[in-house]
Amino acid sequence: MRRANTFLLLGLVLGAVLAFLATEAEPYRQVVTAAAPTSGAGGLSPAADSNAPSPGSSAPQRGTELSTELPALVPQGHVSVVVYDRTKGTTPVSVDAHRHYTSASLVKLLIAFDALDRGTNPATVREMLSRSDDDTASRLWVAGGGTKIVRDAVTELGLAETTPPDNPGRWGDTEITAADITSVYRYLMDQAPAQHRATILQALGDATENGADGFRQYFGIPDALGDVPWAVKQGWSCCNPGRILHTSGLVKDNRYLVTVLTENPRSVSYDTAKAQVTEVVKHLPGIR
Repeated sequence: MRRANTFLLLGLVLGAVLAFLATEAEPYRQVVTAAAPTSGAGGLSPAADSNAPSPGSSAPQRGTELSTELPALVPQGHVSVVVYDRTKGTTPVSVDAHRHYTSASLVKLLIAFDALDRGTNPATVREMLSRSDDDTASRLWVAGGGTKIVRDAVTELGLAETTPPDNPGRWGDTEITAADITSVYRYLMDQAPAQHRATILQALGDATENGADGFRQYFGIPDALGDVPWAVKQGWSCCNPGRILHTSGLVKDNRYLVTVLTENPRSVSYDTAKAQVTEVVKHLPGIR
């Protein structure tokens, strides 16, 4: 009887050990390559894409590599990136997509929608966007009700993480995320009135090398992609809270929506920050 109990005890111990080893054989691997669309204009949720490899898959996890590579290119600051493939309806790159940044001039996209809805001359909107003209943006901001522009866009475009500036006069302090900017571009391409879309795309495709304030705005997407067709809206500001540089837009015949948001401390120069943003875009797979 004692021998039988001994064998029973050994069997239980061996079973427990085998169960533990089976559990530990496949370690957890973070998947950040994609996010599922949500309601509204199609934002990104924190959940992983259903098309991404499962934790038990042996497929290469390029997104996990990018989640390390891209932040390393902005060593003193922060970077968030989303690439959306309109042809496949997938998000091949999503790194820190829900971190909040001040918008700088990216909020001009929302100002443009509002201005066109109110019947503003399309030439005025194109001027604001292509040259990133702050004076025109300020006039249209006031005419559209200031922070009401952002609140209305949040509702109409289904933006989950965008908030108006605390100071109603500082439209560039609107808070955004890479996920929501992607939603703005998806709304532009899939839901906006055709004439609005044509006006805005023409302006983004005609973005001038220098903005209205003289700032060179070909960093990021234009410098990284060279002859690849692009249509971009850029953003830059300092210093609330840090040095902001954003590049966003459509590339490769409008197939890919690309958003790269960065924030650096003031000690990082604009030239250094521009080079970092451009390098981040160069590391994005498939968009050339």
